[in-house]
Amino acid sequence: MLTADALRTHLLAVRLAGEVATSREDSLRSYRLFAARDPRVLLGIDPEWAWGQRDLLALMAEKCGVSADPAYTSGPDVIDPDRTLAALDAFAARIRSAALRGAPVLLGTGHPHRLLGFYGGLADALSAAGCEVLTPAQGHCVDILTRFGLRTYHLDYVRGVALVREPEAERPGCEPGAHSHSPLPVRVALAAAADAGGPLPELVIGDHGWVCGAGQLGFEAIGLADTDDPALFVGEAEGVVSVAVPVDDAVRSDYYWPLTRYVLNRACLSQ
Repeated sequence: MLTADALRTHLLAVRLAGEVATSREDSLRSYRLFAARDPRVLLGIDPEWAWGQRDLLALMAEKCGVSADPAYTSGPDVIDPDRTLAALDAFAARIRSAALRGAPVLLGTGHPHRLLGFYGGLADALSAAGCEVLTPAQGHCVDILTRFGLRTYHLDYVRGVALVREPEAERPGCEPGAHSHSPLPVRVALAAAADAGGPLPELVIGDHGWVCGAGQLGFEAIGLADTDDPALFVGEAEGVVSVAVPVDDAVRSDYYWPLTRYVLNRACLSQ
């Protein structure tokens, strides 16, 4: 069994927490854009409260452990590993609750190159526990506005985890999915599930727009978020997101496997 101390050591060793690759400049830029209600960083959240840059910095210091000093404007950002562990425990408790009642679940990621294995392991364990892992809107088109203009993506599922692909990347042998912050894919998936008469997920697990978009629609949603993703932590503070786990979301994919093991151990779902 992977202990909290062992996972803490791992988090620091591979920079999932501690001093992370996400820069302070990127984090502060995201806070400025969020304060201005830029949809690129809202990720589907419609904040009820007024969030200024200083409010967001204070929140992220509380939730993630970043420096609360507004004069610190460049260099690496920091995630407190103890906050990561505490959030992973809460994350595991939500998964345990879903497993005990055999709840239908939906998993989706905007970081398929990094996090597909993490979510795939959760999907396998939840399915084995009797939860239906939903795959609504397979193959549906999703039009997403990007910095390159309007792009059409296709919704797909790999190991029970939703992601989006660009049409030209759907040939065999391609890497799974595109990086996306948009809440539109989860809205398409949830609408398709409702149109088909259900079931609807009782828990949505993921990151970026998958968590925020689902939470804003009233679904219980939990996920991972980096220091430049304030939307999930704002959603948690406002009660829209159930659990936001602070962690660098762009390290090597195999570095997340111990997190899967830890969560499944805590949720009593180890296989």
